[in-house]
Amino acid sequence: MPALLADIQQLPLFVAAGLLLNITPGVDMALVLRSSAAQGFRAGAAAALGISAGCSVHIATAALGIGALLAQSPAALALLQWAGAAYLVWLGIGLLRARAGAATGAPPPDPARALRRLFAQGFLTNALNPKVALFFLAFVPQFIVPAPAHPGWAFVLLGSVFVVNSTVVSLAIAGLGAVLHRRLAARPGWQRLGPWLNRGVGALFVALGLKLALGAPGR
Repeated sequence: MPALLADIQQLPLFVAAGLLLNITPGVDMALVLRSSAAQGFRAGAAAALGISAGCSVHIATAALGIGALLAQSPAALALLQWAGAAYLVWLGIGLLRARAGAATGAPPPDPARALRRLFAQGFLTNALNPKVALFFLAFVPQFIVPAPAHPGWAFVLLGSVFVVNSTVVSLAIAGLGAVLHRRLAARPGWQRLGPWLNRGVGALFVALGLKLALGAPGR
C-alpha cells in the first residue's frame, strides 16, 4: 500500500474536487432524489448503489486500458453514446407515462423487484454513458505521478475513492428524499404533486438523452 500511495499525488485535492463534482446536479442526483421522494430511502439507496456500480465499470475498463481504446475509436464511442442516449430517452418517457400511484408513495406490488429495477436504472445510466468514461480518463490521471510504478492500481485506488465518496453523497441525497417522502406522502397535495415529480424528472432525462445524442461523434 505505501508503494501504491507513492504513485498518487494531491489526494486531499482529489477528494475535495470529487465531492464538489458529486454534489453538482445531474442525472444521478435526479434519479436518486426522485426514487427516494417517491418510494422512500431504500428505493433511493438502490438507485445510488446502481450508479456506483456503473461508475465502477468505467473505472475497471479505464484501468485495463479499454477506456483509452474506446476514446480513440469514434465508431465505438458513437455506438455507446447512442445507446446511452436511447436509454435515457426511454427512461424519461417511462417516467412521463408513469401512473400516478408510482409517485404518491403507494407500495409497489413487488418491493424486491422494484428495488432491483431501480438498481438497474442507476447502473445503466452510468454504464451506457461514455461521458462518464471520458471523465475518468481525463480527471483521474491528473492525480497520478509521472512514470508511476503501478499505474493501473493507482487508477483503481483513486477511482474507488471517488466511487465511495459518490456513494456517500448519493445516500445522503436519498436520505433527504426519504424525509420529503415521509413529510409529504400523508398530505393530500402530494397526491397531485407526485405525478408532476415523475414528469419533471422524465422531461429532464429526455432532454439529457437528446443532448447526449446530438453530441455524439460525427455530429
